[in-house]
Amino acid sequence: MSTATRTPAASLGGLIDQVTAGRAGPAPRTRKVTVALTTAQAARHDGRRGGYRNEVLSLRVGRAVGSCAVEPGALPAGTAEECAGADVASLLAHPLLPVRVAALDAYLMDVQPHTGAAGAEPVTVPSGSSLDRSRARAAAVVDLLDPAPGAVVLVVGVVNSLLSELRSRGCTALPCDLKGGSTEWGEPVTTDALAGIGHCDAVLASGMTLGNGTFDPLRRRALDHGRPLVMFAQTGSAVLPRFLGAGVTAVCAEPYPFFWLDGGPGVVHHYRADDGGTP
Repeated sequence: MSTATRTPAASLGGLIDQVTAGRAGPAPRTRKVTVALTTAQAARHDGRRGGYRNEVLSLRVGRAVGSCAVEPGALPAGTAEECAGADVASLLAHPLLPVRVAALDAYLMDVQPHTGAAGAEPVTVPSGSSLDRSRARAAAVVDLLDPAPGAVVLVVGVVNSLLSELRSRGCTALPCDLKGGSTEWGEPVTTDALAGIGHCDAVLASGMTLGNGTFDPLRRRALDHGRPLVMFAQTGSAVLPRFLGAGVTAVCAEPYPFFWLDGGPGVVHHYRADDGGTP
């Protein structure tokens, strides 16, 4: 299912400018954040050697919750309290990029929810253990890429379940993350995603790239090299579909509450650009 007809955004900053100017819906100065929260997570799935931590800033505007994940401890104390009650326009000009991204995500999701009219196709993530749900979400993400056996896929933002899913489909995963280190299976993790694009057939990238400032360079490099770029988005689930057709091939959008918050069934939303993009 392709996205609803609209001009793709040229850059994250340009999209923020458009929204600030009132060209995406109601004037953002008239919309306020009613709830702001941070969710700190530490996970260690049964059967996995390693664990991971992350932190997410989430802002509620009207009926929507927008989110931006950050490295643990990256947000100054009091950030959530500062955001609560603020109008969206002021947060779109906030000095912290993750605050700008979370506010943009909440606003866009409020004015255009994840529905069929917006180009979204719902996909159920079944109930189960944390690992069960992690694997199901990974399968939903890789389904959007639909890589051929033997494809080399650059994974930006290491998620072990994604690496495992790609391996099960006969693909080679190139893990990349700003933290570096190694995967659960001892594979080295590179830190230079832009260099990695020249050595892959396709790219899977986390929405966290929005909040750390690496999304636009990654998107432009993938576009220049003709590589399909699929985004898996807890961060910016309503933001990234705006880039379909401008370097983004597809988006697996997962708004708050995320799959790791409970064991019940949930929904992610698939978006695809009109031009497809199977490696």
